[in-house]
Amino acid sequence: MHFAFHHHFRKGRPMSATARRPLKTGFLLAPGVAVMDLFGAHAVFGFAPQSELHLLWKTREPISALPPFPIAATTTFADCPDELDAFVVGAVPADVIADDEVIAFVRRQASRARYVIGICGGVLLLGAAGLLNGRRATTNFHVLDALAELGARPVGGGEVVIDGNLYTAGPATGGFEAALLVLAELRGAEAAKHVELTIEYHPRAPFGVGTPALAGPALTNEVLAAHAWFFDPCKDAARAAYGRGR
Repeated sequence: MHFAFHHHFRKGRPMSATARRPLKTGFLLAPGVAVMDLFGAHAVFGFAPQSELHLLWKTREPISALPPFPIAATTTFADCPDELDAFVVGAVPADVIADDEVIAFVRRQASRARYVIGICGGVLLLGAAGLLNGRRATTNFHVLDALAELGARPVGGGEVVIDGNLYTAGPATGGFEAALLVLAELRGAEAAKHVELTIEYHPRAPFGVGTPALAGPALTNEVLAAHAWFFDPCKDAARAAYGRGR
């Protein structure tokens, strides 16, 4: 089962053979997944030409995301297409990062997907699966310090980081931006521009404190402390899983 949203981009012009084929995108769900990491990419690919979206989890039973948000998978791990055009992984809790079944699924799908997008703490799960070895990657400022221990070459600064078919970014706006860049590779820049305008993507932060550099040390340390309960166990779980897989 999947959701499909089909429309013809720039009506009146012939679509390429690639554009006629459904664009298959998978989004990893899990209890406690950070939904803001997925919503941006979901919107981008959902409005793309000939799009087929798969919300992926072990079962189709309803789960609660983080912050609390009821959601359910449309496609189980067993039913996931073998080769996705894009595979999107957002932040998940420590127990999911430590789950060998999840790690095996992520490793398998990432190895077959044309593009892999890691958003925020989802990059830890990619690292736990051994997918960051020797590759440039970024994440959110809470866990950037852990990437080197997962074999990655960490990059700070808040921009989307591209290494081959791996696109990584921080939370919130990162999901939109990484997905738009991948969409441009899959469907062309004009299709990506069409979607960017469709969703009116033009972020303007009201308070201008959306990065540690802009926020300053006091607010940054306050936010780090407030969310350590979630991210510290995630880093520990990723390190342990990465160690098991070596």
